[in-house]
Amino acid sequence: MEHDTGFDLATGRGLIACPLCDALHLEEAMEPGETARCIRCATVLAKPRQGAFAQLIALSFTSMVLLVGAIFFPFLEVSTMGFGNASSLFDVALAFADGVLLPLVIAVLAMIVGLPIARSFLLLYTLVPLAQGRPPHRHAARAFRWSEILRPWSMAEIFVIGTAVALVKVAGLASVHLGPAFWAFCALIFVNLASRAFMCQTSIWDAIEDAGMPTTFSPRTDAA
Repeated sequence: MEHDTGFDLATGRGLIACPLCDALHLEEAMEPGETARCIRCATVLAKPRQGAFAQLIALSFTSMVLLVGAIFFPFLEVSTMGFGNASSLFDVALAFADGVLLPLVIAVLAMIVGLPIARSFLLLYTLVPLAQGRPPHRHAARAFRWSEILRPWSMAEIFVIGTAVALVKVAGLASVHLGPAFWAFCALIFVNLASRAFMCQTSIWDAIEDAGMPTTFSPRTDAA
């Protein structure tokens, strides 16, 4: 879904475009717990929550901790005929650091680890001052814009699904034991789902605009 904002010169009120049918709506002040829906197709346009900024900050910290653990903790252990070996994503990256697969390893690590960490950092950069009642950082609008651009490219859940499919095939050849890094990725999926549930882009953009920061380059993003 996409979200777009504008300004109605006649009324002096903001405009919100429906991400599905592009119907324009005049922006209204909303209380926490209320939901704004499109009058044409009933798509959710905004859904502010009490304390959502603090909850998003906590979830972003949790995401970063899980991702750091997922890099260095053992991901899985494979054993057969009395011999076993446990490895982490960091060990895998080092194993292929000098081979022709290095670009692929870098791309995989960027998608499943680098981009989620970068997005969490951008959200923290944007939300921490707002949650504390202070003016946002200088580039808060740009940081939030990029955090939403990066969201579709954070592929931790795709990596977990692909790993699960591969393990089904490997399990017939050897004994496979999942390590804490695998479960960290599984926990990350639920953290991401919770973050999406508490996310309301309209509220964040409004908070940035209320602080007097221009948002003329605000992106077309998913509606919460």
